[in-house]
Amino acid sequence: MLDLLIVGYIACAGFVAAGFLGSFYQLVTSQPPKFNFAGETVTGFVTGVLMCVFAGPFIIMRNAIRGRRIENRPVGWLVASSTIAGMWSMCSGLVVMNIALIVAGYA
Repeated sequence: MLDLLIVGYIACAGFVAAGFLGSFYQLVTSQPPKFNFAGETVTGFVTGVLMCVFAGPFIIMRNAIRGRRIENRPVGWLVASSTIAGMWSMCSGLVVMNIALIVAGYA
């Protein structure tokens, strides 16, 4: 039971990091984040890839909710998108938690 709680906590940490990064990107650029790697320089390309890797769950859920509201997509589409975003959040949350533990000096 404790393992399931830890996995849930890690997934929440990943989704919070995705939301923070997605919102920060939108604040800086005045555009919502998208899955595109269009960068004119190598630095721009790498930044775009890293942003998409960590903000991916936020982008998926934003698109899924908009698709359900605006395009009347079926509920199954929303459930599938939520599942994908949840698994992605768990993976990115693991990275975020490892970084937090390293910064705190526990790892």
